[in-house]
Amino acid sequence: MNLVQRVKAILLDPKATWPKIEAEPATTARLYTDYLMILAAIPAIAGFIGMSIIGFGGMGVSFRVPFFAGLMNMVVSYALSLVAVFVLSLVVDALAPTFKGEKNPLQALKLVVYASTAAMVGGIFNLFPMLAVLSLLAALYSIYLIYLGLPVLMKCPQDKAIPYTAVVILCGILLSIAVGALAALVLPSRMMPGMGNIGAAPAGTSGSDVTLSVPGAEIKLDTNRLEEMARQMEAAGKQLESAQQSGDPAATGKAVGEMLAALGGAAAPIPSAELKALLPQSIGGLQREEIESQSGQAVGVAGSSARARYAQGDRSLDLAITDLGGFAGIASLAGWAKVTSDRETGEKIEKTYQRGKRTFKEEAWKDGSRGELTVLLANGVMVEAVGTQIDLAKLRAIVDELGLERLETMQRPEKS
Repeated sequence: MNLVQRVKAILLDPKATWPKIEAEPATTARLYTDYLMILAAIPAIAGFIGMSIIGFGGMGVSFRVPFFAGLMNMVVSYALSLVAVFVLSLVVDALAPTFKGEKNPLQALKLVVYASTAAMVGGIFNLFPMLAVLSLLAALYSIYLIYLGLPVLMKCPQDKAIPYTAVVILCGILLSIAVGALAALVLPSRMMPGMGNIGAAPAGTSGSDVTLSVPGAEIKLDTNRLEEMARQMEAAGKQLESAQQSGDPAATGKAVGEMLAALGGAAAPIPSAELKALLPQSIGGLQREEIESQSGQAVGVAGSSARARYAQGDRSLDLAITDLGGFAGIASLAGWAKVTSDRETGEKIEKTYQRGKRTFKEEAWKDGSRGELTVLLANGVMVEAVGTQIDLAKLRAIVDELGLERLETMQRPEKS
């Protein structure tokens, strides 16, 4: 397979190209090394150049992401994009029987890899941040490629291709939310240079783990969890198929909810008013000056948050509680609970570690001027504390005073 010819063929003549892809032999390793790992570098590298070298701005003001921070963002986003393709292929495969198709993990991976071509090539527009919206248009063409490829590779009837595509894209959106959140947790504000890699787990770890490594950080993805998600998706898909055959709208709606639940996307968040009530009038010797709460929903995924600002003299604190209820499950699947990192620069120390089922990210400025502490609880609730003239030890005490145990035991309402 010639990579350039394949790119041209899938973009310019997809109807004729999908049957050729379906018939040709392939392996997961070859799909990655000969195609995906090359194309996935386009948006990653272009984004780095656009944000850290060219920069962006307007009205005489320009901004560039610090070079090493941009470099590490490139490495992490590249590695996670490779993982996301594999996870989405599991979803495609699990959904096949729901839409009268045939399960075939390799064909599902082919579909996602080659359908990603438009989005990957369109990533070149990231060179110029003002044109980055054009990369979104390219991604929309990838949706069309999925629509054309599903009947060929997954053997679904043509009349099932549209709903099959719609559900795959919804799952892809949920996955992108989780990947973005994971990247934000892993990436520090300033990085040391280096290269990253994705590979098998090192000796002495579980054979079910796939490990992403970047300088000073490691993320382990439990493939058993991925397989369990695929089984749950398949079971939910059978319920959806049965509901569609019955013609009962209520049953269909419930089946769709079960499918979202398999991805961790169906949970209703803790009401924002309840989160707001957890932020006290005073904490850590500081008095509350401002408080707000909000909730929202997108593509059926809901979340809620509450935030307060405290101050006393030259010390200030921003304290926030966010319920990731809508995608807490898939975020956990992406490996949040297995993130570890340890970095030190001339001005601050950064650590990400796990204590029990909680994940902590700490940043402490060496001059004591600022500290940041983020705690992700196992139930998908996140606590963030950012202090000025407050050291990390004090932030830990403040978060403990807030009551993490209470947050972990809070019940979410039933999804209506």
